[in-house]
Amino acid sequence: MLWFRPILVGLVLLTLLGSVHVCRSAQARQTEDAVVDDVLDQENQVTPTILNMVFGGNVLGIGIVVLILLLSVVSVYFIIEHCLTITRNRLMPDAAISELEALIIHGEVNKAIDLCHQKENYSLATEVVLAGLERYKSSEFGYAEYRSAVEEAGEDQTGKLYRRTEVLNVIGVIAPMLGLTGTVLGMIEAFTTIASLDGMARPQELAGGIGQALITTLLGLLVAIPTMVAFSYFRNKIDSLVAEAGKRIEQVMMPLGRKK
Repeated sequence: MLWFRPILVGLVLLTLLGSVHVCRSAQARQTEDAVVDDVLDQENQVTPTILNMVFGGNVLGIGIVVLILLLSVVSVYFIIEHCLTITRNRLMPDAAISELEALIIHGEVNKAIDLCHQKENYSLATEVVLAGLERYKSSEFGYAEYRSAVEEAGEDQTGKLYRRTEVLNVIGVIAPMLGLTGTVLGMIEAFTTIASLDGMARPQELAGGIGQALITTLLGLLVAIPTMVAFSYFRNKIDSLVAEAGKRIEQVMMPLGRKK
């Protein structure tokens, strides 16, 4: 029976080695499966974009973002509109002013008034001249009073231009405040998440609130900065054009200085 012992020991060793190999193979397969799952998760994970961050917050945050975007549309509309209307040719057209000057020089005040009433000749300059001519015609001492009428009409027309640009001023002030409101809401959401998870929140669970906080601030500044620049530009342009129009109108109305 002594010859049988080495054979028995060999069989036991072979069995143990086989078991170890099977265990190692199972562990290797599990490791490979875990690696494959991680790779698949990384491939399926969507890389966050600006658009996802913009509309990835809570309902209030999305509402603020939409409101800021609407303000940007309104701002662009008024900037384009002011570029087309607050111009020298629209405020004091040379053709109409020259024709008015010729009529006033020849004493044809009624024709000059009719010319100012024509819709196609409407402008800041013609409205101011019309006020002076109507005051000149309505009073016996109109030649001495038309200047005050011209000044009053000029101030009124200038005020209308300034009021038109106030929309840009309001947007420039409100947009960063809305952005700050979105920032506060985003930070509240992030801290609420931390509190609900007993301080064990993962970064990806806080990304939505923090992303909303930063994006709303950015959007508010992107709307406010060019809007305020445009507001300042149009205000200065109005001042320059009104000063030029005042000199031109004074030159046109000068023949009325002689007694009626």
